[in-house]
Order: sequence, then structure tokens, then C-alpha cells
Amino acid sequence: MVTIWRESGFRFVIFVDDHEPAHVHVFGDGELKIDLTQADAAKALMSADGMKRSDIRRAVQIVMEKRNEFLTRWSEFHG
Repeated sequence: MVTIWRESGFRFVIFVDDHEPAHVHVFGDGELKIDLTQADAAKALMSADGMKRSDIRRAVQIVMEKRNEFLTRWSEFHG
């Protein structure tokens, strides 16, 4: 597990032994999994557990803004 970004109280993580599709885990007051292959924010959320809707929206927004950087990091770990 590698933390690739921290912002707004969230920690964005890639698991080095994870599966496709390319995605990040977001930890804050709960946990999210967000698909990096989706350019559409409305389709990117894969799962959410214990996080407020406003936090989910903010985390997804950050991932969409950093999507290309996060995909590059995913490729570094998974080829």
C-alpha cells in the first residue's frame, strides 16, 4: 500500500498487489474506491463505506483533477 497523495483530510492510496481496473482507495472518515479509467466523475465511484456525501463528492473531484497523475502512478506499480 502506497500513499500517492494527501489533500483535504484524505489519503489517496494504491495497493501494489491490486487488480484491474486501475483505481485508488481514499481514506478519510470512511473509505472509497474510485475507478481511474472513468473520465466521467458520475461513473468513477466504485464503492463507498462510512463517508459523508459531501466528502465523497470532494474526494471524487480531487481524483478527477489528478486522474492522469494517479494513472501514471498506477502504471508504475502494475505495468
